[in-house]
Amino acid sequence: MIGPAGKEDVEQVMPLLHEAIGNIACSLAGVEDEAEAMRILAEFYIEEGNRVSYRNVIVDKRDGVIAGILVCYSGDRAEQLDQPLIERVKRVTDIADYAILTETRPGEFYLDSIAVHSSFRNQGIAKALMAAFEQEAVKQGYSLVSLIVEEYNGQARLLYEKMGYRADGELLISGHRYTRMVKTVSAE
Repeated sequence: MIGPAGKEDVEQVMPLLHEAIGNIACSLAGVEDEAEAMRILAEFYIEEGNRVSYRNVIVDKRDGVIAGILVCYSGDRAEQLDQPLIERVKRVTDIADYAILTETRPGEFYLDSIAVHSSFRNQGIAKALMAAFEQEAVKQGYSLVSLIVEEYNGQARLLYEKMGYRADGELLISGHRYTRMVKTVSAE
């Protein structure tokens, strides 16, 4: 069943989030060790007002097991949602000019991360999560959704193209090249 995540889902959500974002976790947490980064992001997950908060996560839960996750939020709030992460890094590392690259633009509803547990793949869960994301965008008043896909991830890009997303530029994040993709959505 697809619905909003809860704080209690942290133990199941974090491995899937790590699978989705990989070493970007280190950039968000401001550390070099991915395990430490995920511990830090788990603390942010159970809070509100940041990009990885449970409030921004949609889950597909089956018999108490999370089969897939999708992290999404308003592009209008992206910088605000990154501020708690930036402030933590500045406080802990004394890096005064630390910044997180904003992957989305104002006026867009952004799909930050998506992952499906390996034992639930090829069951249409990613498509269902994306449909829920697009419905949430419309519900919140957005007609444009966006996401990024790493250049080597042809399978994901093919799925996004089949779902109507089109390329809209490139980004370099944590040393990896990504294609921005956008789609117009509406209540139907």
